[in-house]
Amino acid sequence: MSYEKRFYRKKLTSHGFIYLGGEEYEITLSNISITGMLAELATKEPENKVAELFEMIKMKPLADVYLHEMRLAGEVEIVRSDIIDGHLYLAMEFRTIEHDIDNLFYERQVYRKSMSAPGLIILNGERCHFMTVNVSVDGLMIRLPQHILVDEGTVAAFDFKRLDMLGEVKVVWVKHQDGETLMGLEYIYLEKTFVKGVPRFARPRTTNI
Repeated sequence: MSYEKRFYRKKLTSHGFIYLGGEEYEITLSNISITGMLAELATKEPENKVAELFEMIKMKPLADVYLHEMRLAGEVEIVRSDIIDGHLYLAMEFRTIEHDIDNLFYERQVYRKSMSAPGLIILNGERCHFMTVNVSVDGLMIRLPQHILVDEGTVAAFDFKRLDMLGEVKVVWVKHQDGETLMGLEYIYLEKTFVKGVPRFARPRTTNI
């Protein structure tokens, strides 16, 4: 298997996770550059599952990755995939990547996917339109274009069509800047029991956490 090398690629053996088809899979990296990386699906999946993932990648090449050993997380585009001896190999280009994953995992230690999409929340009896900053399996960070006073702990109804989410959230924190309002929201009740399209990527715990 050969790939065009436009940038210097550092050979290494490192591990991480990729989110494909609503599931997380372990990957082993063979090399990485400033623009992307090569990796192999580390777990030996049945041939029919590998073939299913291979076909799915053709239709939806964007994926989320978490490279815990290298402290990287974000979104990649799979620009090439190959099946060799039943193993799936992936060539990926970085799209949005964060180099300081400690800022991504907060207290709940789950991945927060950067996403800018509109939604609706009811605050102080009024319908307020927002844009998401990031989304996780536990909550959202949103931006509202106006200065809104709301108490932490407030429970509000919300609707986020991008991920087909509808339910109630609790306001965990509020911050005002430049006439806008930033909020951290925690899910209290959802019409469905999972958040489709967002991986958990729970960070491995250490004795220092």
